[in-house]
Amino acid sequence: MAHRTELERLLTATLEPSRFKDYGPNGLQVEGRAQIGHLVCGVTASLALIDAAIEARADAVLVHHGLFWRGQDGRVVGWMKQRLSRLLAHDINLFAYHLPLDAHPELGNNAQLALHLGWSADGRFGEQDLGAIGDLPAALGDLPSLTHHLEQRLGRATVQAMGDGRPLRRVAWCTGGAQGYFEAAIAAGADVFITGEISEPQAHYAAETGVAFIAAGHHATERYGVQALGRQVAQTLGLGYQFIDIPNPA
Repeated sequence: MAHRTELERLLTATLEPSRFKDYGPNGLQVEGRAQIGHLVCGVTASLALIDAAIEARADAVLVHHGLFWRGQDGRVVGWMKQRLSRLLAHDINLFAYHLPLDAHPELGNNAQLALHLGWSADGRFGEQDLGAIGDLPAALGDLPSLTHHLEQRLGRATVQAMGDGRPLRRVAWCTGGAQGYFEAAIAAGADVFITGEISEPQAHYAAETGVAFIAAGHHATERYGVQALGRQVAQTLGLGYQFIDIPNPA
C-alpha cells in the first residue's frame, strides 16, 4: 500500500510536468481514497476503462489522456457526468499525464514505441522537443518493409503517403496526433515520419518533398508509455499493477 500523495510525488519526480506547456492539467485529476494498493493503467480515461478498473478493484487509474482539456465545455453533463460519477462513487483516484509522458526519454510514449519497434532516438525536434529521430535498421530501409513491420508489431493497418521512393535511413516519429510535426521532421532530415494520424496537408507535403509519411494509429502508438510508467511506479511502491487495453480504431 502507498498513500495517494506518495504516488503523486513519485509521478511528479519522474515526469517533471512543470517543464511542459500542455493542453490540460497533468497529475491528480480526480481525488479518491487515500490509500492505494492496486493501480490500473490505460491510454484514455474512457467510461469503458473506468468500468474495467472498478471491476478490477482499482484504487487508482493512471492514463495518458485524462478528463480535462483546455477550451472544453466546463459543465458536468453527459459523458463527463458518467465518467466522474463512476470514479467518485467508487472513490478511485485518476492520474493523467499528457506531454510529459510523450517526452520521457526512457518511459515515454516515443521511447517505448521505438523500443517496441526495434530502434532508438539520437536526436529531438519540434515544439518542446517532443519529436524523436534516429536511424532505421537496414532491414526496414524501404517503405513496404517498414509498413509491414509496423502493421505486424502494432496489430493494425496503417495509412501511407508515399514519398519519392528513396532509401529510408532516418526515421522521425512522434506518437498520437502529431501530424503537425511533419514539416519539422522533414527539416530535421527524416526520410520517413511516423505518427498516429494523418490530415489532408501531409499527403501533399510527402509528394512534394519526397519524405514518406505513415499514420499508424493514435491509440496504437500510445499504448506503451503508460505501461512502462505504471510498471515502474508500482514496483517502486509495492503496488498491484494491471494494464487494461480498451481497443480503439483511431
